[in-house]
Amino acid sequence: MSKVALDEIDHQILDILIDNTRIPFTDISKRLLISAGTVHVRVRKMEETGIIKGSSLNIDYVKLGYSFIAYVGVFLEKTNTINGVLKALNEIPFITVAHITTGKFNVFCKLRARDTHHAKDIIFMIDDVVGVSRTETMISMEESINDKKRLMHHIFTEL
Repeated sequence: MSKVALDEIDHQILDILIDNTRIPFTDISKRLLISAGTVHVRVRKMEETGIIKGSSLNIDYVKLGYSFIAYVGVFLEKTNTINGVLKALNEIPFITVAHITTGKFNVFCKLRARDTHHAKDIIFMIDDVVGVSRTETMISMEESINDKKRLMHHIFTEL
């Protein structure tokens, strides 16, 4: 897959959108001193090329009562059961991220729970999935880095 060429205006638009995906194009245009139509065309181009894949909200799960974060490494009985296991894990709403991995685990998941008792119940749900042989859990004490911009800015300096 080839790289998509972006210029400084594209970089600035992405920088603003990362901070606030709901910002109106007119506000972006005023900040960058370009027309709203230009912003619209450039965002559409980045969507069509797949650089921008939708937009998302940042939910404060702590305020919703889900302050407990754990990472669960999943060991499979057989690697050919991966699709069925992922389908079953997708049915557990408390699993917010799952990666197929190399190394120690076959799948690595992030889960959110209300507390340790709830996390235990979720981990037991994972253990009960057909094809899972065992799990290994790590508890997050604090999310210390969650930076969406540093890598983007590094990529821009490489271009």
